[in-house]
Parts: sequence; structure tokens; C-alpha cells
Amino acid sequence: MKLIGQLKVVEGKGCKDRILWLGEETIEILTHWRERQAEQLGKVTYVFTNRQGNQLKPRDVREMIGNYAGKADINKKVSPHVMRHSFATDLLRETKNIRLVQKALGHSDLSSTMIYTHIVDDEYEQALKRF
Repeated sequence: MKLIGQLKVVEGKGCKDRILWLGEETIEILTHWRERQAEQLGKVTYVFTNRQGNQLKPRDVREMIGNYAGKADINKKVSPHVMRHSFATDLLRETKNIRLVQKALGHSDLSSTMIYTHIVDDEYEQALKRF
């Protein structure tokens, strides 16, 4: 049986709370992370913290993403916004459901989602040809 779980994001982008659904592999990774975190820092409130156990600031996340992109030899500009955009695009490609993407991103207006996501022109062309 596959485990499915939730992660509550408090005051995420746009100061909105969201529920993320997680698959079994992600739950296992987070469980191991929390165990390691408890060993190193003791009991902490947040899942994602700095080395002192304090809440990560947006600047911390940007720096981490930049550092890991460099280690992965990614030569493009990578930021939380770029990752959010990639997530939205991948979710749209996978589900073909713009309303689902809208909900996942927390947009109240669908036009925000339409601007935020993009589909590669080749995919668009192929879809129209199949239609």
C-alpha cells in the first residue's frame, strides 16, 4: 500500500497557507530528515530550518538553491520562482488541467495561472494537430 501524506505550508507565496500532498518516497525522505534534525538540533518547530534550528528566511532558500544549482553544474539562473514555474509547467504537462495548477499555486484568478505557466510551442503545435 502506498502512503500518502500532507505537509502544511504556512504563509507561503502570497502569505497563503497551503496543503501539499506527498507520496511515499517523499514521506520517507522527510521522516529520515526529521530524525536527523532531532539528533543534531533537538526538538524544533519547523521542518526546514537553518543550522541553529530557526525558520528559514527567503534569502536562505535563494542562497541554498543557488549553491545546489552550482554543485549540479546548472548554468542557468535558478531561483525559487524558477522552480515554482517549472513545477507549474510540469504539473500542467502531466495533468493537462489548468484548474488543478491554479489550485496548486494558490491563484485566485485563472489569468494569473495562464501567465505563470507555459507550454513549449512544439507541444502546443502537436496538440492542435491531434485535435
